[in-house]
Amino acid sequence: MSAEIEVKSVGKRFNGGPPVLAEIDLEVRAGEIVSVVGPSGCGKSTLLRILAGLDRKHQGQVLVRGHAVDGPTRTVGFMFQEPRLLPWLSVERNVIFGLDREQKANGRDRVAELLANVQLDGSEKLFPRELSGGMMQRTALARALAAKPTVLLLDEPFSALDAFTRMHLQELVLGIWERSQLTMVLVTHEIDEALYLSDRVVVLSERPARVSEIIPVPIARPRDRREPALLALRGHLLEKLRLAGRRPSPPMEYEI
Repeated sequence: MSAEIEVKSVGKRFNGGPPVLAEIDLEVRAGEIVSVVGPSGCGKSTLLRILAGLDRKHQGQVLVRGHAVDGPTRTVGFMFQEPRLLPWLSVERNVIFGLDREQKANGRDRVAELLANVQLDGSEKLFPRELSGGMMQRTALARALAAKPTVLLLDEPFSALDAFTRMHLQELVLGIWERSQLTMVLVTHEIDEALYLSDRVVVLSERPARVSEIIPVPIARPRDRREPALLALRGHLLEKLRLAGRRPSPPMEYEI
């Protein structure tokens, strides 16, 4: 598979302070799901914002489909930690908000399809105050997909949800991926989530963050969360995160 996303020597510091990211190099293949994990505060969300073009003051270069990312683009969808829905708009109007002017003219069929895909058909006229946390995140997911991006970036989108709702949304995201073959990059603190969803898990070191290790998850889908191979990878990943929290280590590939 070709590289959908290329990260080349990306570094970041805020206002002349110490570096947050240092020489990040990474490729994400088309149709791949990659999770990014690392110690708290190491710069995972900062990296994702750079991939989205939301942060342009950085060193190095990010390419999506061979084109330099120099600002937000509809090629790249972004889902934040919190839903960020507009409270005065209905579910339907919040999703339409993610479309450009031309798409909005004929956007109702697209919105109906998206709401069905995230299991919100019948909730079109509800307002954010009438939604549960899971429903708000599904609305935000539909909005991120509205413009038909080729890349979807997810910044800990399920972190505020209970375990059952989180697992339900993980399955929903996998269903969307199976139908669309989107390229996805997910930032998460949840090791089990990273291993269950991903083709590869990228481990970042403590600040200044570098790629400490890239762990493939060579387990066929659909996956069983109790799969012994997943449990073995979980132990390995826990150990790598413990070490990553101490000091940076040279990038390496891990195979089982």
